[in-house]
Amino acid sequence: MNKPTVEHLHGSKVKLSFHVTVEEARPFLDETVRAMSEANPIQGFRPGKAPYAEAVKAYGEMRVWQNALERIVRSRYLRAVLDQDLDTVGSPEVRVDKLTPGADIEFTVIAPVAPKVTKLADYSAPLVDFTARTVTDGDVLKALGDLQTMRRKEVRSTEPATKEDLVVIDLDMKKDKVTLEGGTGRDYRIYLTEDSYIPGFADKLMGVKEGEERTFTLTFPEGHYQKHLAGKDVDFTAKTKGVFKFELPDLDEAFAASLGQSSLDALKKVLHANIGTEEEERARQKSEVALLDKLVDASSFSDIPDLLVNDEVRKMLSEIEHSVEERGMKWPDYLASIKKSVDELKLEFVPQAVRRIKAATIVKEISKREKVTVTDAELDNEIDHILEGIKSDDRETRERVSSPEYREYVAILLRNQKTLEAVKQKAIRNYVPRTPHHHSE
Repeated sequence: MNKPTVEHLHGSKVKLSFHVTVEEARPFLDETVRAMSEANPIQGFRPGKAPYAEAVKAYGEMRVWQNALERIVRSRYLRAVLDQDLDTVGSPEVRVDKLTPGADIEFTVIAPVAPKVTKLADYSAPLVDFTARTVTDGDVLKALGDLQTMRRKEVRSTEPATKEDLVVIDLDMKKDKVTLEGGTGRDYRIYLTEDSYIPGFADKLMGVKEGEERTFTLTFPEGHYQKHLAGKDVDFTAKTKGVFKFELPDLDEAFAASLGQSSLDALKKVLHANIGTEEEERARQKSEVALLDKLVDASSFSDIPDLLVNDEVRKMLSEIEHSVEERGMKWPDYLASIKKSVDELKLEFVPQAVRRIKAATIVKEISKREKVTVTDAELDNEIDHILEGIKSDDRETRERVSSPEYREYVAILLRNQKTLEAVKQKAIRNYVPRTPHHHSE
């Protein structure tokens, strides 16, 4: 078998030039004929059993060779990638240089390759510090207050609404006496302590009583995401359906017992420990980001293919779009609120996308140098953990998670996690590792 010539091109690409003799192409031609005659049987022959000569008469020899070429290209390209240990990414570009029935075949494949670390920063000594904020009594008191708020009771009141109250209203919004699209709502819950997206809205409801109706005019903010309303006056009609005051539970032993604790002191200790864990996690994430920034800045890399950058930008865009929708906002409205187009966001994301790719490349390189591996037991344990969170009747998802492809994906995640954890223990001063083990998502 003729080996391809390999040429590394500028821009993190590799060029593979192939020469395939007629004899080497013969098995692919026979396989193609079997497939073609099975899909479109030739009269007088069983499906898939027509000889090559008859297939050529029926389909045309050039068509047979063109169909066989796809199999030849795929087989030779994959073999070359494995033999040459090429870390290709994305779909390759294929150019057919010579394809004549009965003659040798020549074709060229140009494929992007993953960037490499040409100079790896030293991570054997601390580069950044791990500093977790000390938990104070004030933090514990605030957490107790938050728990009180979560367990407060709403009590209907006939008194005028104050700043600390909840007001339930039916609302109509009009501009030029025409009701706005989406400007009618029933049973809106307005917490008067919270800022409204329309400045002054809560103030207009101060002192309102149940059953009272108020009309007032407010100006929408200049930067409002609905451009046709930005800076415009809108008329509001608010009919009060209820005023509610809040009753907080006492911070006593009974309150602690309702949360499963033996005493108020025990509850405070649990909160102190939980806040400490949260602060450690914040410090861990902050130090990890700082460490990767240091490693990226002190390392050198080969060129990064545009394909990878574009993929990373798309991933970042998808992440922020998902976050926006989780907050209950529509993606077009979000873009209008920040006054940017999708293309403008993509352009802004490019520098960060490049840094993310470089950070991932560093972790991959270190895992190779440190010979980091994931055992079958570790992988099985992680897959089992993921399956625990999937409903037993969701067969499709469970089968996908159990597939070899998904196992390989999880194995890469675990390897990267182990690699990064090992680096952090060397390169972050006073680093505190996670305990217990955090499973990958």
